Amino acid sequence: MVVVTHGRDRPPGLEAVAAKADVRYAESAEELRDRLPGAQVLFVADFRSGMLRDAWPHARDLRWMHSSGAGVDTVLFPDLVRSPVVLTNSRGIYDRAMAEYVLGLMLAFAKQLPQTLDLQRRREWRHRETERLDGRTAVIVGAGSIGREIARLLRAAGMRVLGIARRPRPVPPRASSSEDPFERVTGVDDLHGILPEADFVVLVLPSTPETRGLFGAQALARMKRTARLINVGRGAVVDEAALLDALRERRVAGAALDVFADEPLPSEHPFWDLPGVIVSPHMSGDFVGWQTAVSALFVENFERWLAGRPLLNVVDKERGYVVGNN
Repeated sequence: MVVVTHGRDRPPGLEAVAAKADVRYAESAEELRDRLPGAQVLFVADFRSGMLRDAWPHARDLRWMHSSGAGVDTVLFPDLVRSPVVLTNSRGIYDRAMAEYVLGLMLAFAKQLPQTLDLQRRREWRHRETERLDGRTAVIVGAGSIGREIARLLRAAGMRVLGIARRPRPVPPRASSSEDPFERVTGVDDLHGILPEADFVVLVLPSTPETRGLFGAQALARMKRTARLINVGRGAVVDEAALLDALRERRVAGAALDVFADEPLPSEHPFWDLPGVIVSPHMSGDFVGWQTAVSALFVENFERWLAGRPLLNVVDKERGYVVGNN
């Protein structure tokens, strides 16, 4: 039996699974508790939901769980980590959409698009000079599949791109966009040494014990006053109080924040009105058709699971992300 958790709409494209298994849907915690007993497969299509933790005691027969998200922090609670249940995620589905979103945010900053729209609303004609991205340096903190796709687009825009990963890795000389697109990739221990080179810092880290609060007052102090921070990873990676202070004191030029420690961002939060800040509602990877793409990945993995073949995107539950190219 397969159980599918979902929000308002059921995920599309699961007919091939329904032809080979009993598929049951759960929209609420109560429905999930009722449907989990006897289920061997769970598809968490609503990856932001926290309903699974409460229903976990009923998952006695579960063998494999797939998350529609690339990040798995909302479903990676201790009981699941300790269990033999295999966890897979949707790595690779959102890479290009997030890369385009990051490039769009950089262009918005460099070309002063928020200011232009504000002046248009006020019917005010004010000529300005704007910045170029060509020749600028971006530091991408999180050099996995999403980070690499961001790096490819930024390189195409003429930018110099440096990567920060858990550990340093060699980069082939004159790497092409089909290879590793970073100029160099250093370990997270070198983060503070690399930050002064950045005109843009892009965070695409998952939320793990090692990354939570990683980008705090000390990291912000290493950034140029003209630099901007872009976070499309997880809100818990950033010390939001420290960032708020740095923005108010103009120790950094701006920030584009798509993720937050508490979501949705409260309407009274200062980020909404702070000059130089772009706020978006955790949407950088959500392109038209993403649900269909995620379902196609789940169907492929379901066929592999039935055939006893290795699953795609197996998460290391201790680390909180996919390791290697599985």
